[in-house]
Amino acid sequence: MAGQGSDSPVRLAAETWESLFRAQVAVMRKLQSGPAFRKLALNEYDVLFTLSRCPSGWLRLNELNDNVLLSQSSLSRLVERLEKRGLVARMPAPEDGRGVLLKLTDEGRELQKEIGREHVRDISALVAPALTAAEQKELRRLTDKLRASLGTLPR
Repeated sequence: MAGQGSDSPVRLAAETWESLFRAQVAVMRKLQSGPAFRKLALNEYDVLFTLSRCPSGWLRLNELNDNVLLSQSSLSRLVERLEKRGLVARMPAPEDGRGVLLKLTDEGRELQKEIGREHVRDISALVAPALTAAEQKELRRLTDKLRASLGTLPR
């Protein structure tokens, strides 16, 4: 019967996804428990990191939402907390008034860099012993290929 054998395309896809997902969860849990995230939670760092990569310095809240793993309402509350801590600044979008623009403050940029340096070392300490350089490049190629095949996801 199609779809039932261990070599079926459906089962292989499901097992591949489960393996990828479980590896990602295991790595993220290990990273979250590390010293880099004593000052800031991983999801808060994700916001600072995403803003740090924005060439203009400002990013619309809805664009930020496209790049982080949080719901819109959770992201809005998180941004409010980061703003109260002086790590993020926000202003109304000049062209529509309803949109919100965000950017890192100097303090937010410094904290992102500080945590980022330690985070990269922690990532290397987990990945480098497990995968050769060639395996890391192959994994990156495969995950990039998978993401590219998905196109732009609907909101």
